[in-house]
Order: sequence, then structure tokens, then C-alpha cells
Amino acid sequence: MIELRDVSKTVTSGGRPLTILHPLDLVIARGQFLAVLGASGSGKSTLLGLMAGLDAPTTGSIRFDDTDITTLDEDALARLRGATIGFVFQFFHLVPSLTALENVSVPMEIAGRRDALSRAESLLAEVGLASRGHHYPSQLSGGEQQRVAIARALANDPPVLLADEPTGNLDSRTGAHILDLLLEVRRTRGTTFVLVTHDAELAALADRRLILRDGHATLESSTAAARTSRVVSV
Repeated sequence: MIELRDVSKTVTSGGRPLTILHPLDLVIARGQFLAVLGASGSGKSTLLGLMAGLDAPTTGSIRFDDTDITTLDEDALARLRGATIGFVFQFFHLVPSLTALENVSVPMEIAGRRDALSRAESLLAEVGLASRGHHYPSQLSGGEQQRVAIARALANDPPVLLADEPTGNLDSRTGAHILDLLLEVRRTRGTTFVLVTHDAELAALADRRLILRDGHATLESSTAAARTSRVVSV
């Protein structure tokens, strides 16, 4: 479970305070698929960075189960991220000098897993790239690079997967394949999945949608019969 209590983010811009995210309370249940929807500059990526512990909130606390990540030092945060969170980004962030296999195996080698290479091979096979492990990112298509990034995100079996516009740099057909893959990962692994997107059609597939407008949040819950909405602590 991920729980945000009174979480906000304010920065200084031009000598004045600028609130990117207004106070927000949110609970994401284990195994749930939450889509974070909004226009550019609405605070989506800021919220995801806060959930990941990549940035600190101005107010409030963020808990992963019984751990308040806002109280952890950088070393403890790094350990938590390595064990708990998988990331998928819009621009892949693969290491260009490493092969696909090496890109996937690195997180496991850092974690001290002796089976890093064999598991990396299995993960590449899982995302349909069993024959492409020896290729470098520059030798792969955009969709293939994103599948490598997904395999890397799954390296340490994280219970939480955070994806920031994972289809935004791909054509619509390839993007649909990537989303199908992410949804299959979520279904088969029971992963808690948070997807940041500006695409309402993608967001409609989620269990719930958090809509951000100028840092203010509205939560929509899906049911088989209807979709209801309420304002979340703004």
C-alpha cells in the first residue's frame, strides 16, 4: 500500500513561492492500477517523483506499507527503491554503452544477485526480446528500447511499478503494445501500477484516475456500472 497524507510541493520561482502540488491525501491499495492524468505542467511527474522518493514533499508524509519514506536518508531511500520500486520512463534511460542484456542485469548485479545474467535473459524473453540481448540501444527500435526498460524495471521483482509517460515517445501502435505489456505484467505479478499520462483513453483502463489541474487533484473511481468522482483534499 502507498499512502500520501497532506502531501504538497512548493518551489521558489522568480523569487516567489510556486505551488506545483497542492495538499493531497491518497491511498493506493496493493495491486491497484492508478492513472495520473493531466496536461503538461499540471504536477503529474512531480507527484510520481515524490512517490518514488526522488524528491521530498514540502509538507506531508508518504508511506510504503509501514515505512515513511520522507524520514529516510539517501542510502535508505536507495535501498528501498532498489527493492520496492520499478521505473519506466518516456525516454527509456538505457545506458548506451551497454547491451540490452547488460542494461537489464545491472540492477541485479548492484543488488548482489549471482543469477543476474540468467535472470536478465529470462526477463528479456518475457518482454519478447530473447534474441536481442546482445544489441546496443542504438541498434534497437523505440519500442524495443522501452521493452528493455520494462525488463530492467522488473529486475528485482518490485511490488510497485511507476511509469511516467511510457508510451509518449512512441507511435500509437507501438505504444499500445507497450501498454498491453505493462498491463500483463501487472496482471500476472499483482504489481501496484501507477501510470502518468496525458492520454484519457489510456487512463480509462485504470482502476482509478487521479486528475491533476494546476496542482489540484480530483480522484475518479471506476466500477463495472459507472464512474464516480470526488475531490481529494485540495
